Amino acid sequence: MVKDFIDTNDFTREELLDMIELASSMKAMIKKGGRYPQILKNKTLGMIFQQVSTRTRISFETAMTDLGGHAQFYGPGTIQLGGHESIEDSARVMGRLVMGSLLDIMMARVDRHKDVVGLAEGSAVPVINGMSEFNHPTQELGDLLTMMENLPEGKKIEDCKLAFIGDATQVCVSLMFICSKMGMDFVQFGPKGHQITDGGLQVDTDIDLLAIGEENCKVSGGTITISDDIECIKDADFIYTDVWYGLYDDEEEGASYMDVFYPKYQVTMDMMNYAGPNSKFMHCLPASRGEEVVDEVMDSPERSLCWDEAENRKHSIRALLAALGKRTPLNDEGVEYSAKAELHAALEALEQL
Repeated sequence: MVKDFIDTNDFTREELLDMIELASSMKAMIKKGGRYPQILKNKTLGMIFQQVSTRTRISFETAMTDLGGHAQFYGPGTIQLGGHESIEDSARVMGRLVMGSLLDIMMARVDRHKDVVGLAEGSAVPVINGMSEFNHPTQELGDLLTMMENLPEGKKIEDCKLAFIGDATQVCVSLMFICSKMGMDFVQFGPKGHQITDGGLQVDTDIDLLAIGEENCKVSGGTITISDDIECIKDADFIYTDVWYGLYDDEEEGASYMDVFYPKYQVTMDMMNYAGPNSKFMHCLPASRGEEVVDEVMDSPERSLCWDEAENRKHSIRALLAALGKRTPLNDEGVEYSAKAELHAALEALEQL
């Protein structure tokens, strides 16, 4: 396994599913027996936020505490990051002394993807991408765990279809990455000019997003469809959407998004039923109710998974921290730590009680 968690494309399908298995094991241990595995006792997580967040901050802080560790929050402007000190130098300082001093693991939610890449390159300890303008890999893990827990009867994950409705945000692109890794059928139903193939994300121009997904599909057998024809969402097991313009403060820009997306790309119960009578709704949150989704869908006990999805951010991040948190240069004789093996042993012991 690679040192850092910057992009799920750096991992194999099997490694990602192992992470989900670990998340499920921890979730079962805690909910069944109330036992919190102290895998990261006396370890410190440094959390760098260039953007504010609710789910990401709470999930990481809670998950680290659950595992016996401590999380430090560095909000926008509270530390030097790429100012008088380079990104790489900051990483070396924060992760230089692994045990008993500064940090054991880092997470960064950044404006520019190259910043989290620079942190990882300069750090001796693992670095986790909490979100960049390019991707949102920790959201991918929570989404995958949620889908695995809600598979349609008789289906495996590779048999499922996910339809993303709306703009080619980094969440949309990340879903294409994880679905193509899993061998799923991924669809983006969105207007021209806001599709993955339009290169809407403001990232390095040499990144061909669709090509990454297509390479994944060659290995997994998945498919990718991008269209403005609603027919493409038929038979989708999961319907997913994200805000249209909620990340923008400019009212004029927001109004222009409404002109483009409303009402065709608003997730209503009619759209859910058009996809299929058992399709499930997902959203990374926060949501702009009445814009990209209506209350009837979002609050539906039978169709909405978005609240389980939000909770699963914590469970999946807990597994991620456990898997990476002890993989430091100070491991005894370079032996890779296996959080998965430790958790399975603890689960077996729990069954004996």
